[in-house]
Amino acid sequence: MGVVGFFALLANLFVAVMLCLFREGDSNMRSVWICSRTDAIGNVAVILAALGVFASGTGWPDLVVGSIMALLSLSGAWQIGRHALSEPREAPTARSVPAE
Repeated sequence: MGVVGFFALLANLFVAVMLCLFREGDSNMRSVWICSRTDAIGNVAVILAALGVFASGTGWPDLVVGSIMALLSLSGAWQIGRHALSEPREAPTARSVPAE
């Protein structure tokens, strides 16, 4: 579990670094940035949970990490939703009606 978490961390860090410049864009770009950041944090947490389970022989580290990940996901969803609602809405455009 820890090895997979490590390689996933590398991939998510790579994506997060690429998206860092676009984190203040529209809600779609901000969403991708927040999800990548949350995934990278989650990968670190999974690695720590794997070490904790190995050291303690119990499942408590998994429960703690799962709870933290749930809170991070809810926080990200809240940020994305708030940002999307604050974006100006496009005015509907009038369709041109062909002349008869």
